[in-house]
Amino acid sequence: MVAGDIVSLRVLRLAAGGAGVGRMNGKTIFMEMTAPGDAVKGRITEERTNWARAELLDIVQPSPDRIEPPCPRYGTCGGCSLQHLRYEAQVREKAAMLEDALRRIGGWQTLPEVRIVPSQPYEYRNRMQFHRAGPEQGPGLMGRRSGTAIPLQDCPAADPLIRRALQEGRIKAPPDRERFTVYGRRAALYCEGRGGGLPSGGPVRVRDRELLMDCGVFFQSNGALLEILIADLIEAAAEADNSRPMADLYCGAGTFAAFLAGRFPWIDLVEAAPAALELARLNVPGENVRFFAQSDEAWARRMLRRGKGGEPGAGPYGLIIADPPRGGLSRTMRRWLALAGPGLLCFVSCDPASLARDSRELREGGYRLRALTFYDFYPQTAHIESLAVFTRSRP
Repeated sequence: MVAGDIVSLRVLRLAAGGAGVGRMNGKTIFMEMTAPGDAVKGRITEERTNWARAELLDIVQPSPDRIEPPCPRYGTCGGCSLQHLRYEAQVREKAAMLEDALRRIGGWQTLPEVRIVPSQPYEYRNRMQFHRAGPEQGPGLMGRRSGTAIPLQDCPAADPLIRRALQEGRIKAPPDRERFTVYGRRAALYCEGRGGGLPSGGPVRVRDRELLMDCGVFFQSNGALLEILIADLIEAAAEADNSRPMADLYCGAGTFAAFLAGRFPWIDLVEAAPAALELARLNVPGENVRFFAQSDEAWARRMLRRGKGGEPGAGPYGLIIADPPRGGLSRTMRRWLALAGPGLLCFVSCDPASLARDSRELREGGYRLRALTFYDFYPQTAHIESLAVFTRSRP
């Protein structure tokens, strides 16, 4: 099998990233835009020892899970990758990807049943990153196979507020930015760099309170599921030792801590991005709150030097919430958690592979995986957000 060869195969499942997976002559073949159950014909575009990549040429027999994508730009626009798959099948396949990563990479032989929290399939996305596009310099999304932004006058995945603003041409690229973020939910519509005359940030309603956000700082993109995740964290925190302090690692704008700070004698918020930490100071006020403008690596090294002692509020903790970026925990953070982490660790992950890698070391440190939830924050894409709740007897 070499590049250019034509292959015929049956798609068995989806791989991380959303490509269909088939087998031919003992070799795994990845093919985008396919669905489990499809019988397809494709052309090999990349060939390696144990696997190959192919482009789809023809759907010989469609899967029962295959549907007609509702967006006319699907396949050209790079924003979505699973619109050709029934939503129920998307959720099923992504939950299976999460479980597979934990078994294959994390080495977990037994797992709790994956709880699935679905989203509404469209008009869910409250935070979108656009690129300057077209002669009018309006908003666009990068093309699927090109480095060119495709101008948008509509997006069915966008929150109705953003979608209406797109249709009315009210979102404009700021003059000094090629890439910019827009946030819209309920009455709040913001644009990074004040594009289209919109403010760059302000208050947003989350559950029963208002938080301050700015489009230049990360904020979760699916408000409805964010509120469910917060409720789950509150429920999990009820089982923590609340005589001890809490830490919110990678705290961002302080979203989680805002709902949990009053339950613990002290709370430490750790965040490397200065702009995010400034918002966290506003969202989580109080005398029992400390802020650390540090990377996870620097903070974990500091905690390892300090050991289990230190001033009040430094630990050992009753609860830690960790919400790292896609790369997961740093090596030093993994080491510190395995050595001196609390009896309850809530790990919010946006990448199953890094979660699985990190969980292996946590398990070796004595943690067990008590609960696992998949939140479909990003329907029509292969992105997977999850909450893994780890427990152990205090070290």
